Amino acid sequence: MAMRDITLGQYFPGDTPVHRLDPRTKLLFTVLYIVALFMAKGVLTYGILLAVLLGSIAVSKIKLKVMLKGLKPIIFIAVVTGLLNLFYTPGTEGETPLLSFWIFTVYPAGLRAAAFMVLRIVMLVLCTFLLTYTTSPILITDGLEMLLGPLKKLHLPIHELAMMMSIALRFIPTLIEETDKIMSAQKARGADFETGNLIQKAKSLVPLLVPLFISAFRRADELAVAMECRCYHGGEGRTRLKVLRFGFNDYVVLAATLTLCVGVGVLGRFGW
Repeated sequence: MAMRDITLGQYFPGDTPVHRLDPRTKLLFTVLYIVALFMAKGVLTYGILLAVLLGSIAVSKIKLKVMLKGLKPIIFIAVVTGLLNLFYTPGTEGETPLLSFWIFTVYPAGLRAAAFMVLRIVMLVLCTFLLTYTTSPILITDGLEMLLGPLKKLHLPIHELAMMMSIALRFIPTLIEETDKIMSAQKARGADFETGNLIQKAKSLVPLLVPLFISAFRRADELAVAMECRCYHGGEGRTRLKVLRFGFNDYVVLAATLTLCVGVGVLGRFGW
């Protein structure tokens, strides 16, 4: 897997209905969609959620190939999670095992649990990708800060937290690009990152850490100096170039998402 395959944190500018939605709407949609995912129980509810996600991706005009390419880093996690659910989910009463060997027994319930768990992980990550691909880091920061605004009454540093999350998200593609450059430079000097077993491959990545950390600290220092030079002193008195306002489409999307979440919860309670 090449480092360039990791696309989390990237933003693809566009003028689609999804891009034009208020960032608060997209943040709330993501949260409610994830809640609905964890309430889904059967084929019907997962099918509805998958249809909603694919429809949203189609409207955003983000190529599905790009979305699926970003899933490469989580393939290992999804496979391991699926295997654990496959082998360690007990069968229901009277259920005949599909397969039995050594200490493992596979039941139909385990097969269903594994399939649903892998699908849940994939859909959760794709939904998060849809948020970051269609919303700039600045808008995510503003939307998150406004959503968490009531917590300021508890004297929580909401602006600083939102800013740190935005900077971290924005620097993911930058650090990935930096890592890819360091790997290419070391490969040109004879380093081998491809051969050997898993432990040997992990050890071969250790020499990447020192230059990567130095680069990350240098970029962080440059960012801090740049913010100080622009008289940044936190959120107090800060104005925004674009004032966020909910539109008709935002209310429609929020109402539909809330209905979807409640509907999936009701259907999931009946095991559908």
